[in-house]
Amino acid sequence: MGEKNTGELEKVLQSTHIKNFNTYCRENVGCLTEGDFTVYMKNIISEKKLTQQLVFLRADVPERYGYKLLSGEKRTRQRDVILRICYAAEMSLAQTQRALKKYEMPELYAKRPRDALLMIIFNERPGDIIDVNEILKEHGMETLRTSGIYLG
Repeated sequence: MGEKNTGELEKVLQSTHIKNFNTYCRENVGCLTEGDFTVYMKNIISEKKLTQQLVFLRADVPERYGYKLLSGEKRTRQRDVILRICYAAEMSLAQTQRALKKYEMPELYAKRPRDALLMIIFNERPGDIIDVNEILKEHGMETLRTSGIYLG
């Protein structure tokens, strides 16, 4: 994907007329954040030759709920659910940060200890979600929640 950063888009906008707004949106659809979380996630899952069903299974997210999240039918305020799905979809830290941003959630932040540990985990990929939660527990951090129910 030839995605442009914000600065590049702003430069294009300097010479874009109102009548060309729809063309701008069409030409930059992969770069615009509004409403494209579902497209972004489906593209990544497809690129990695995974199925949504496998991702939800690996994420330990109920399949029906996962499909509704990825289709945009349902929204969650639980960033952990999105993190679970991203990890299960074998997404890099950069891809995960982008997914969080597209979902309009705070990105992982290096100054927050739990977020910092999660950033390391996304970089090192130590195992499955159970392993991730074990590492979080070992460091005295809250485990990744699923579907709004905290069990750990």
